[in-house]
Amino acid sequence: MSEKHDDLPGESDLKLRLTPMQFHVTQEAGTERPFTGEFWDTTEPGTYHCIVCGTELFDSSSKFDAHCGWPSFYESLGDGKIEYITDRTLGMTRTEVRCANCH
Repeated sequence: MSEKHDDLPGESDLKLRLTPMQFHVTQEAGTERPFTGEFWDTTEPGTYHCIVCGTELFDSSSKFDAHCGWPSFYESLGDGKIEYITDRTLGMTRTEVRCANCH
């Protein structure tokens, strides 16, 4: 994380509120195993929010099956809602998507 916002929950609050996997993914740049996450194959209509700060990030109408095992979206709910991080580990180029409000 680059900067700390005073209005965002602290580490101890997040450890109480989030599951260990949610904490690992959002705070430690972890990744769920493909095809195992709660939302990878969900088709219910709705809005996807950041689990840390509640920011609306994606609408289900922009979700598609990228055959990668993680939720994939072709459009966010607005400019500046998400940030992209290039990951070149493991001998490949991947793009991590984070909430721009709380990273």
